Amino acid sequence: MLPFEDALAAVLALAQPLSTETVSIDESIGRAVPCEVLAQRTLPATNTSSMDGFAVRAAECPGTLVVVETLFAGQTPTVRIAPGQCARIMTGATVPEGADAVVMQERTSWANENPRSIPNFVTITHPVGLGANIRSRGEDIEAGQVLLPAKRVVGLAEAGRLWSQGLTQVSVHRRPTVAIASSGDELSPVGTLASDRLIDTNSPVLTLAARRAGALVTPLGLAPDRLDAMISLFERGLGHDVLLTVSGASVGDKDFTGEALRALGVDVEFWRVAMKPGKPLMVGRKGATAVFGLPGNPTSALVSFELFVRPALRLMQGLPPAAPSMIGRLDGTLTKSAGLRLFARAHVTLRDGEWWATPLTSQSSGALASAAGATHLVSLGPDVTEAVRGEKVHLISVAWGE
Repeated sequence: MLPFEDALAAVLALAQPLSTETVSIDESIGRAVPCEVLAQRTLPATNTSSMDGFAVRAAECPGTLVVVETLFAGQTPTVRIAPGQCARIMTGATVPEGADAVVMQERTSWANENPRSIPNFVTITHPVGLGANIRSRGEDIEAGQVLLPAKRVVGLAEAGRLWSQGLTQVSVHRRPTVAIASSGDELSPVGTLASDRLIDTNSPVLTLAARRAGALVTPLGLAPDRLDAMISLFERGLGHDVLLTVSGASVGDKDFTGEALRALGVDVEFWRVAMKPGKPLMVGRKGATAVFGLPGNPTSALVSFELFVRPALRLMQGLPPAAPSMIGRLDGTLTKSAGLRLFARAHVTLRDGEWWATPLTSQSSGALASAAGATHLVSLGPDVTEAVRGEKVHLISVAWGE
């Protein structure tokens, strides 16, 4: 069996950033730009006021000044401010030439009864520093500077910066296409009930997980436990970036996944990982398609997806692969056999400034109850046989958690 770290390294080596596509900016949220995006405009284009007030010569404050103009945002000044003069100015308006500071309106007084009217004279009641309340030209960015660095993920602020440049589209890595195929004589599709069969929850759950990871998903359906049927079903997924097969990856008499994939020319990179749950994991490649043979137990499939498939899908989109992780303390006891890395499902809460991980009551790989309510995986190394309450443990967040 391959150690977990080696298996993950092999998976990440298989996953390469996909080609790019141009999309609208609102469709780029959460996706990475492949290369630098340069600014086309200097912002702000002029020195602008960050306050409602008066554009003045700082050296003349405090004092009484003649108001020669009123300026609103989007309006071009028509007067240069001479000694003894000032301009009433609103937030976002261009600071006129000759002025080197803006005094906020609250630090002035004038005789007008209506504060919205234009005064002839204004008294500045406080001193003001040079450059006060002025947003300098190019304070946000200068034309030609890097607006977004390569591999930057587009968030709301990044989208705003792109729009501020007059852009409506941006180049990002395309989303990976994922085909999902399940197998098993004991299974029936969601929406059908048979007393002698189980509902195939793996396909829809993994479909949602892959979509949440940014993929475009095609569910292929179910195949019975026959080699020819599995070959036929899996073949339909080999034109996608990723093929996920679920079940049939172990050593049972009807576990034909490995045989079916090899018959289709898939080069199997490894089979079986020294971990629990998820030991019977198979990973390979056929041409441009990365292939993951996931175990059939529902929690094993979900944990395997989280630890291997999700990082691969993120890398394909130019995103950092690692899930957020941290150190916390165990609120309970975990025991295991030596030789396998355990990923125990736990609910993590913050108490007294520390993260505490409470293992779920069930750790069965065959029941989704051992995943429902989990926010993190507690990772215990192969040599560890017991972890007790209060012990520091490594925690990996899971995307299916709250």
